[in-house]
Amino acid sequence: MADNASYWVVIPAAGIGTRMGVDKPKQYITINDKTIIEHTLDCFIQREEIEKITVAIAKTDTQWPTLTVARHEKIVAVEGGDERCLSVLNCLRALSDLADDDDWVLVHDAARPGLNQSAIDRLMINLHTHDVGGILAVPCRDTIKRADATGKIDKTLDRGSLWQAQTPQMFKYAKLLAAAEDALAKKIVVTDESMAMERLGYKPVLVQGHQENIKITHQDDLQYLQSYFDRVL
Repeated sequence: MADNASYWVVIPAAGIGTRMGVDKPKQYITINDKTIIEHTLDCFIQREEIEKITVAIAKTDTQWPTLTVARHEKIVAVEGGDERCLSVLNCLRALSDLADDDDWVLVHDAARPGLNQSAIDRLMINLHTHDVGGILAVPCRDTIKRADATGKIDKTLDRGSLWQAQTPQMFKYAKLLAAAEDALAKKIVVTDESMAMERLGYKPVLVQGHQENIKITHQDDLQYLQSYFDRVL
């Protein structure tokens, strides 16, 4: 990695989070007097090495402009897409006049507000000399079953080689942009950035994440997050 490489953050936040069963996108649920997306952005805003944070917002989003953080000097909002991967691609395209090819881009889910600074440090330290990048992840703790089409167990998988992917996922700007563009051109919906990179033959590095870095998806996750914030904030 070039010594002068910069770091950029991409936050796809155009989803509506229907599985939460609430009347607003989950990133705007309030915990401890802040929305989830504000907690998420707090993970990055004060880090000196981060140049800008691009946030993909739905075209019809009326709540984002009401947040004070939306006017922060480090944050740039772009229009999101119908799929997460399209929102990420729009953010990457918005960086085309700012980021160099070998700069690092950290893509992080808007609904992962429990990310700690040590995990970001590990990601940057472990990958700073790598030529592609990698992701935060945690080893699977439970026995994993693969189901057949009828909902019966087809096979028990060896959990020793299985990891649960998290974000941030950090890759070189030019390589990630090319991978995202290629997936779009071939009409393939990738569920994370690592999948896009893997399609082109790259082998991203697994970096130890942490259990609190969960993606808020269901109501029970809010209770877990509240408990976590009560301990650390």
